[in-house]
Amino acid sequence: MQEISTKPYLLRALYEWCTDNGYTPHIAVRVDNQVRVPRQFVRDNEIVLNISFEATSQLQMGNEWVEFSARFSGKSHKIEVPVANILAIYARENGQGMAFPVDSAGGEALDSGADAELADETEAPAAPRAVEPLSAKAERATDDDQPDDGSKGGGRARLKIVK
Repeated sequence: MQEISTKPYLLRALYEWCTDNGYTPHIAVRVDNQVRVPRQFVRDNEIVLNISFEATSQLQMGNEWVEFSARFSGKSHKIEVPVANILAIYARENGQGMAFPVDSAGGEALDSGADAELADETEAPAAPRAVEPLSAKAERATDDDQPDDGSKGGGRARLKIVK
């Protein structure tokens, strides 16, 4: 029997830590042909998703997949993300969280309405990444209407890729 990765357990623990402390949990996701998200919100094959209770419906954080429904520009979408594609989970308010290496890096993203076959992933694992507040990635593809001028809550946390 193959051992289960610690990653899904750490994701659930950090999600719980965020919600217990009144923070907004976000995940940064590497988008490939296995990830089901609205394509128009993907930038540089990555997307940041607000996974708070208020922003999602029917959130399920399993050992293999994170699945939920969310609204983008007023339209509901079914979101499906393999745990292996999650780059990081962090609190929007202060950037605290954890980054993970991503095992897959192939193919183009599917829109949440597309019905296409998924290709096998055969590429090498990606390099480890780190979460750091105040860089540019996390702000992309969030559907919040809050000002980004730092006037409320001290500004947004942002994800920076460190190689």
